[in-house]
Amino acid sequence: MKAATLPTQRPRDAKLLIVDAAGGIAHAPRLQLAEHLQPGDLLVANDAATLPASLRGVHGPSRTTIEVRLAGRRSLAVDDVREFTAIVFGAGDHHTRTEDRVAPPPLRAGDALMLGPLRATVLRTLAHPRLVALRFDGTPDAIWAGIARHGKPIQYAHLAEPLALWDVWTQVAALPVAFEPPSAGFVLDWALLGALKRRGIGFATLTHAAGISSTGDAALDARLPFDEPYHLSAATVQAIARTQAMGSRVVALGTTVTRALEHAAARSGGMRAGDGLADQRIVAGTPLRIVDAIVSGTHEPGTSHYELLRAFASDAVLRRASAALDRHGYRTHEFGDSVLIERRSAIGGLLARHHRLDARDDVFDRGVLGHAGAAADLTVEHVGLFARDD
Repeated sequence: MKAATLPTQRPRDAKLLIVDAAGGIAHAPRLQLAEHLQPGDLLVANDAATLPASLRGVHGPSRTTIEVRLAGRRSLAVDDVREFTAIVFGAGDHHTRTEDRVAPPPLRAGDALMLGPLRATVLRTLAHPRLVALRFDGTPDAIWAGIARHGKPIQYAHLAEPLALWDVWTQVAALPVAFEPPSAGFVLDWALLGALKRRGIGFATLTHAAGISSTGDAALDARLPFDEPYHLSAATVQAIARTQAMGSRVVALGTTVTRALEHAAARSGGMRAGDGLADQRIVAGTPLRIVDAIVSGTHEPGTSHYELLRAFASDAVLRRASAALDRHGYRTHEFGDSVLIERRSAIGGLLARHHRLDARDDVFDRGVLGHAGAAADLTVEHVGLFARDD
C-alpha cells in the first residue's frame, strides 16, 4: 500500500477490495459500493463532525512551545467540554513524522498550558509522559469559541498541505465531537445515498467521538483506542431491530460504528437508545452481536484499526487481503481506498478448506481492475480462502 497524499474524499479512481464471508477476494471501483451490498442491508454511518483538535501553544513553567492534541472526553454533552484527555508534543508540526516528534517538557499536575485564546491546566499525567488529563478555564461557550478559532485538524506527515476543516468533515457531519475524522464516511455523497435507496438498502446514523489513530509512541499506541463516547438514536436502534428481524445484514461504515454498536449490544439489557462510553477493544475472537460486515479504510497490520478487522476475518485471509492491497497499489490512511469485509461464517470456512484440497493456494483472476463507472471491469481473486481457522 502507499499513502494517500491528497485530501480528496471521493477520488473517482478510488478502489474497493471486497472480502466475502468465505474468504474470497474481489476488486471493484469504490463508486460501485452499493452494488456490492445486498437489498435489505442496513448501512450505518458515524455522523460526528471533526473538531479542530490540534492546539499549539506554550507550556507555562518552561515557556516551551508545545502542541496539544485533544484525544478523549467523557461524554458528547455540549456543555461537558472542560476536561479532556490529550497527547502533548514538543516543538514541531505535522511535517515531522509523529514517531519523530520532539517530546514535550516534563508535565506535572498544576502546569499551565497557554493555547492561543485558551488556558488549560494539567490535572494529572496518565501513565505516560505524553498523555495527560487537562482542564480548560472558562465557560463552555468560551472554550468552544477558542477551539474553533485557534484549533487545526490533527494531521500527519503523509499530507504535506495543511488540512482545512472542511477536508475532514463527512457529508453527514453533525455534532462536532470527533478528534479525527470518521474517514470511512468519506465515501458518502448524494449519489451513493440514491444508489442505496434504489437497491432497497437502508441507511442510519449514530454519533461516536472518533479518537486519534497514532500517538507516535509504540507503548502508547498499544493503548488505543481510548474510551470513546457515543449516542444511539431511537430511530437507528429500531432500524437495526427491523433489519435483524428480516434476517438481513447490518453493515458498519467504519471501525467507530462497529465499536459503538458492539458496545451497546453487549450492555446489560441489550442495545437501547441513548448515550454510552465504548471502553472495550474488538480483536480476533471478539464475538460480533450486531455488525455483519464493515466498510473501512485500508489499515496496516499492528494498528488498532487492523486489530478490529481480525474479528471479521481470519488472520490467513487478512494476510492475503493485505498482499492484494499491496499488489494492486491501494492507498492507505484517511483519504485512501476502502475495503468491504463480511463477517466470516463457519459454513464459509468449511467450504474454503474443501476448496483448498483441490485448488491449493491458486489465485484466479478474471478481467482487469476497473476504473470509476466501469461496471463490467471486476477483478476477482479466489485467494486461498481459509487455510485454517486462525
